[in-house]
Amino acid sequence: MGEKSAPYHQRLAIPVHGRLLPDQKPMARLALLSVSNKEGLEPLARALVERHGFQLLSSGGTAQCIAAAGLPVTKVAEHTGAPEILGGRVKTLHPRVHGGILARPSEAADQADLEAQQIPPIELVVVNLYPFEATIAQPDVRWEDAIEKIDIGGPAMVRAAAKNHAHVSVLTSPEQYERLLNALDAGPVPLELRKQLALEAFQHTAGYDRAISTWLGQQLQGDAAEGSATTLELALPLRQSLRYGENPHQSAGWFSSSNGWGGAQQLQGKALSYNNLLDLDAAQAAVERFPAAEGPAAVVIKHTNPCGVATGSSCAEALARAIAADPVSAFGGIIALNQTLDAAACASLEGLFLECIVAPSISAEAREQLAAKTNLRLLELPSQASAQASRQHLRSILGGVLVQDRDQSADEPEAWQVATERQPERDELEDLRFAWRVVRHVRSNAIVVAKAGQSLGVGAGQMNRVGSAEIALAAAGDGARGAVLASDGFFPFDDTVKLATSRGIRAVIQPGGSKRDADSIAACNAAGVAMVLTGRRHFLH
Repeated sequence: MGEKSAPYHQRLAIPVHGRLLPDQKPMARLALLSVSNKEGLEPLARALVERHGFQLLSSGGTAQCIAAAGLPVTKVAEHTGAPEILGGRVKTLHPRVHGGILARPSEAADQADLEAQQIPPIELVVVNLYPFEATIAQPDVRWEDAIEKIDIGGPAMVRAAAKNHAHVSVLTSPEQYERLLNALDAGPVPLELRKQLALEAFQHTAGYDRAISTWLGQQLQGDAAEGSATTLELALPLRQSLRYGENPHQSAGWFSSSNGWGGAQQLQGKALSYNNLLDLDAAQAAVERFPAAEGPAAVVIKHTNPCGVATGSSCAEALARAIAADPVSAFGGIIALNQTLDAAACASLEGLFLECIVAPSISAEAREQLAAKTNLRLLELPSQASAQASRQHLRSILGGVLVQDRDQSADEPEAWQVATERQPERDELEDLRFAWRVVRHVRSNAIVVAKAGQSLGVGAGQMNRVGSAEIALAAAGDGARGAVLASDGFFPFDDTVKLATSRGIRAVIQPGGSKRDADSIAACNAAGVAMVLTGRRHFLH
């Protein structure tokens, strides 16, 4: 059908008893409306009837809403001549519905079938599906209740209309209504718009099926369902088209569910960039190692690596100490806090250029103080949004995707073993716990030097471990004396330990498990340094 040809409804008049009467007029344009989400339904229905001459077909609650608005509507059961059965499970699954949606005016056989069965063509289908995801989000939802929210007729109509997009427009969201009405006001709906609506329709049904299959898998197999899956399915809506990726010549987009960063609220600043999001994710992962109930903590991230981490008696103290750990690297960085960012903490930010700050909440006074930093991206990420995010970590490789569990395992100090003759003192043990929390968020090979709840030096991503240690110890300087050192992986040789002890490190924590552990332990014993083995590594590639 060409774009300038008459609409299908104007060219096909269904005959009475097999022939067209001389005074019979082309039938009215038909629109089938069946929506679970009634938002915007009345204005859409009214515009279709009053501005564009559509006759409305509908069923159930949708028909009731349209009739209550004083608009004419034909119930699907009247249109098909078949009553709803099985408690409403079957109402639109009928040849008179699907024939009207799927018929092609360019096919003579299709036209003959419509005329023989007296089936009028349907030009517009407006359907959104039973609220399955909202149902399963309810605590303690019953299996039976969830199953009843699996839509059957709705997806069938959506898919039929999307398949026949050459002749039918399909809407699956109230957000699309205005777009269609504007197109109708200008004339026949353009083919390109019908194609785009078809794409969005198939995305809608794909996401719906994904939600059902995921939930069923979780119910039947528990937490092992994701790990035992043989096919990976993703259905994430586009949240934001990004200006570019890591570099200006790379295109990029942000796809997200409503959990995780999709649940964050940006209070001010420029739009988030690809690199911002990567750094924010690294910052949030690191600060979550410090539960808010244990006291304030702050993390400064640069290029996904922590450059300053600290705890304090207040948010202000924790933030000031985190920035002071490496003030040069903090410039242009990302900050994450585990508690409310208040006005007192903002004093540490005076004169410091930052890309982003994220906290569970930000006080009104802090927001007022930071408003002058118009380019600063200020975000609130509620703890529940982070907690409800998927536990899967996905990374793309050439032609595929790697999937693993996020490294969220809790530290188990009670399982740690002291391998040296000297036991760590109480304050040293606290420093070791702090350093171990931090080092798991540094790119491997990772080394962290810390003391009194503050990182002093971070060595990240070097090709050998002693190289990372040299960077961390150099950054710590004289502060390394009496401090502790953490390594995300074992020491294959004793060179790193000897370097550390020569700079005054008093205690070391590492996973252990090297064939040469004895060499590193002996080096610690010779220097009177304590060494703790955790039995668990935390590589971060």
